[in-house]
Amino acid sequence: MSPGTRILAALALFSLSGTAVAQTQPAPKPPSEQSPEQRAAYLRSHYTKYEVRIPMRDGVKLFTSFYVPNDASPTKRYPVLLQRTPYSAAPYGVDRYPNSLATAAFEQDGFIFAVQDVRGRYLSEGEFVDVRPHRDTKRGKEVDESSDTYDTIDWLVKHAPNNNGRVGLWGISYPGFYAAAGAIDSHPALKAVSPQAPIADWFWDDMHRHGALNLQLTFTFFSAFGKPRPTLTDVEGWHPLEMGTPDAYQFFLDLGPVGNADAKYLHGDIGFWKDLLAHPNYDAFWQARNLLPHLKNIKAAMLVVGGWYDAEDLYGPLRTYAAIEKQNPGITNTLVMGPWPHGGWMRTDGSSLGDADFGFPTSVTYQDLALAFFKHHLKGGPAPTVPEALVFEGGANRWRHLDAWPPKNAKPTRLFFQPQGGLTFQAPTVKEASFDEYVSDPAKPVPYTQEHSANMTRGFMAEDQRFASRRPDVVVYQTPPLEEDLTLAGPLEAELWVSTTGSDADWVVKLVDVNPGKLRGWTKEAERAGERDRGGQQTLVRAEPFRGRFRDSYVQPKPFTPNEVAKVRFVINDVFHTFQRGHRLMVQVQSSWFPFIDRNPQTFVPSIYAAKESDFVRAMHRIHHSAAHPSALKVSVLPALDD
Repeated sequence: MSPGTRILAALALFSLSGTAVAQTQPAPKPPSEQSPEQRAAYLRSHYTKYEVRIPMRDGVKLFTSFYVPNDASPTKRYPVLLQRTPYSAAPYGVDRYPNSLATAAFEQDGFIFAVQDVRGRYLSEGEFVDVRPHRDTKRGKEVDESSDTYDTIDWLVKHAPNNNGRVGLWGISYPGFYAAAGAIDSHPALKAVSPQAPIADWFWDDMHRHGALNLQLTFTFFSAFGKPRPTLTDVEGWHPLEMGTPDAYQFFLDLGPVGNADAKYLHGDIGFWKDLLAHPNYDAFWQARNLLPHLKNIKAAMLVVGGWYDAEDLYGPLRTYAAIEKQNPGITNTLVMGPWPHGGWMRTDGSSLGDADFGFPTSVTYQDLALAFFKHHLKGGPAPTVPEALVFEGGANRWRHLDAWPPKNAKPTRLFFQPQGGLTFQAPTVKEASFDEYVSDPAKPVPYTQEHSANMTRGFMAEDQRFASRRPDVVVYQTPPLEEDLTLAGPLEAELWVSTTGSDADWVVKLVDVNPGKLRGWTKEAERAGERDRGGQQTLVRAEPFRGRFRDSYVQPKPFTPNEVAKVRFVINDVFHTFQRGHRLMVQVQSSWFPFIDRNPQTFVPSIYAAKESDFVRAMHRIHHSAAHPSALKVSVLPALDD
């Protein structure tokens, strides 16, 4: 009898004979009080693990582990909660259990937890394709992530012992992409889906920001994740590249042009790195990896989750929610956005990040909602009280329940750059040429953080920006101290009038909340108690780089004409932030953000990834702010209650 046949026979026997015998255990501690060891012990004593290979419609078999509550029976059935991942369904072996399968509250409430290696990863057969393009029409045995999800769900509801015929699907980051893709053409048993920090369009999520390469993330990630898998493997854990230093800024500066990475470190082994460098523009390769237009025929309830301070996938949840809302009228579709970094709603308590303090553990709000959401749709529990959008308002540090995102009553307006670093809602009136200028030197790029780490730091999205604003190659515009609270809610858009002595340039626009010199409520007692005095802090709220060559088209880049004024316009991801009275709203503009973003050589070449050392030159950049060239930040202001 083959191993697969033995597993299926065991499943059949399990289904006929009733439940497995649970060991007698004392009442578990509340989930919030359990240590990782206690949670692992709880899973081992309360769940039975199975490993199977589920056949897809083309005959490829996908490795899947699932964990069934020991008290499951024909009279007590549980729903399936599925996660599909490229990061391994480990630990492998029916005798080995993970430390967690979701939150402790989920584990104690009881679900059949299923975890699957996606096609071509670890113990699953087939070819792995990064962000596999979706096929709207599939003929015969053609497959994509939607069909693999459908076939997996179909098998689980037919074979997982004592399931109730309902399935939920969830995942964070790359698994969030698989959750969103799996919702398309939903299987009838799929009732609830939660894509969390999902990849929506890989040209925009993770890989690039308006065509500028997310260097540190892509290099460190693919140097490990991108290694080939010539055969099935149950080797667990990653083996990242040893950079030899925690100083990523110096490492990537010493690397030189991005094109050097393969010869120096990757040695031709990382297929997707070569694909990335071969496609510097938004061509057919990237367009095929845009999931958004395919998010249709979704029947399941959706709970889309993201973090305002997610440096990897902020675009994804916002655009995924919007696409589902537009293309699937009438379904339940809720957006949750909290003050979190990537996956912070599950990995941290959400009380602080970087130099920002949010005042209380915000992650509990999401975790309670997620459990109520899945219990309602999978177990028939009471309907959770959720709005269309549950969003955290930074600055005011509170949750808001909104009937739409962006808020319908937010009013678009512009904050205009002024001479002498001013920032006002009035357009500049000066008739003659007016500008600020700075030298941008690729040999000394502006760092994105003060921290020193080989990996991308999580806290930089809410870091104090005084280290940057004091550099000569960073231009600062700010309002006077605000007389009333000012709340920005929704998308931002940079509208810059620029010129350069070079033929290419990047433009980074940062939105910053500046504390007054003396904060309300600050006391000498707090100082003596060791609390940090945040007076004058310049806290980053949102930032976005733009590769200037793409100002007219992401498909066909073009150079700047030296010293000729040009308009650069680009969308910045949404914000929800209140700048309190007494604070200032600041905008910083710079032309490098290293090594989060790769360096622009400032000499136009067909592909920056093929640039030579000699292409990297100093250039003088100008930001114009005259009546003829009114550089501005387009914002949406949420009116006060008495407006």
